[in-house]
Amino acid sequence: MARTIKILLADDHAVVRRGLRLVLESEPDLRVVAEAGDGSEAVRQAVREDVDLAVLDISMPVMTGIQAAQELTRLRPQLRTLILSMHDNEQYLLEALRAGASGYVLKSVADHDLIRACRAAMRGEPFVYPAFEQGLYRRALADDQSRSALTGRESQILALIADGHTSREIADMLVISPRTVERHRENLRHKLGLRNRVDLTRYAIRAGLIAP
Repeated sequence: MARTIKILLADDHAVVRRGLRLVLESEPDLRVVAEAGDGSEAVRQAVREDVDLAVLDISMPVMTGIQAAQELTRLRPQLRTLILSMHDNEQYLLEALRAGASGYVLKSVADHDLIRACRAAMRGEPFVYPAFEQGLYRRALADDQSRSALTGRESQILALIADGHTSREIADMLVISPRTVERHRENLRHKLGLRNRVDLTRYAIRAGLIAP
């Protein structure tokens, strides 16, 4: 007889939780043993209750699903997590995986895919849609190529920009002039095809220069 997978279900909409619970508990090996309405409550429940898997909506108050997954990865490394999302978005997927989630399930097809994702997560397998896999592969290649084009100094400055430091602060930390920092900023935007600090920060996270 298959072992029962004990699940924490977190979504800020009770109606959605009810629907997802019905989907999950239609299978004999899946059982929802706890529910939460926000990310912070999800973390508390997952730490307190005996659960194997946390299914977390990406957009919740107090703490997002990705933030909750990151915290649970730190507090309970053996606990598996899945992110539920309305957004067919590679960046969200990447952030979810970096937070330690085992997969990313679209709500629009959760009635078909959530059960498969739960079982894959418990087998230690990632659950990622094929279209996302292709996009991540292309992005990884592009990141490797653009990262190899950066000098050591540019990578250092990129990480400091992404950490929120001003040009003056970076200049003081690296003992160079603010004008030199600005020149590096422009070179980074040109080399990477990025427009502003938000784009630079996202790139730095993807490249592993800073933690998400």
